Amino acid sequence: MARSMNQASLPAERGRSPSGAGSEAAAASSGAANKPNGRFSARRKTEAVLRLLRGEDLEILSRELGVTAATLSAWRDSFLAAGEASLKSRRPDHRDEEAQRLKAKVGEVLMDNELLAEEVQRLKDAIPLAARRRKR
Repeated sequence: MARSMNQASLPAERGRSPSGAGSEAAAASSGAANKPNGRFSARRKTEAVLRLLRGEDLEILSRELGVTAATLSAWRDSFLAAGEASLKSRRPDHRDEEAQRLKAKVGEVLMDNELLAEEVQRLKDAIPLAARRRKR
């Protein structure tokens, strides 16, 4: 029984628990826990980009996250472009909907007007001039 107690205490002495939780801690300390499981969520991409923008080295961050430097650069460029685009646009309000509706109505009226003008021209072209009377 003394031998079994010593064997049970050995993993704990080495920093590992019998359940294997120590191997997870070792993996986390080596950076393996930060590697993606295939895909990055939008939140994780944002966190990575913010770390870049705060001044972390691109190469070190790409190694830590397990993605290429080109991928991180693309994420950063997309992030900055989206931010710039959102600053350029203004928030829509109820007047925008009304303006869109009125623009559509003006377009319809212009099309109807053009169609009517074409129809009038066709009618004018189809009717011959009044027959002239011959002079006697």
